[in-house]
Amino acid sequence: MLPDTTAPADRAPLPRRRPPSWARQALLVAGKDLSIELATGEIVTTSGFFAVLVAVIASLAFYAGQDAAERVAPGVIWVSVAFASVLALSRTWQREREDGALAGLLVLPIARSALFAGKAIGLCLFVAAVEAIIIPAAALLFSVDLAKTGPGLALFCLAATPGIAASGTLFGAMTVRTRARDLVLASVLFPLLAPTLLAAVAGTRELFGGAEIGELTDYVALMGVFDVVFIAGGVGLFDLMIEG
Repeated sequence: MLPDTTAPADRAPLPRRRPPSWARQALLVAGKDLSIELATGEIVTTSGFFAVLVAVIASLAFYAGQDAAERVAPGVIWVSVAFASVLALSRTWQREREDGALAGLLVLPIARSALFAGKAIGLCLFVAAVEAIIIPAAALLFSVDLAKTGPGLALFCLAATPGIAASGTLFGAMTVRTRARDLVLASVLFPLLAPTLLAAVAGTRELFGGAEIGELTDYVALMGVFDVVFIAGGVGLFDLMIEG
């Protein structure tokens, strides 16, 4: 006797699995990068070491006596952050090139804008970790009182880091398939980051000169404007960049 393959009339159909939300998709991509970094530690370790090395060399090359903390330290901090960010970004996208990981990532049923947001969030965390390394190191080298300037520096990092991560993620996707990607990425990225870095350096110089945080809101607002521009541009253009 053949088995009865007809489903009972009273059996409810299996519920359809709902796809993850846009925010969940972005967090899944960011979690992937973060889990790899927690397992290897290569991006934060190498970028942090490179940033500290830049700060040490700059502190020896541009010593300016008692005024070094105000005149030299702001530039050293943000130049170190900029170069370390490019190094971290390059390694982040290099992982996607290995063993066809980028192709596998692109065929996933997730929005391209969520992919951009996830990669940007991951890079933002890496840059924040580098900033947490370089700022105490630079404060030690230039005798900066972090008890006094720490909250202001934290505010500048909070304002500058999203723009750095968003622009880096966008143009990292554009150069990921090029042979000289590191050189091309640095050549394209640094001019775009110039307004953010200049605002951060100028604001940090004022902070180290004794200005109160309330007097530095213009610099924070300027960096916020560029954050919005880079994030909006990344969300709108990432699909074109990654598929090009």
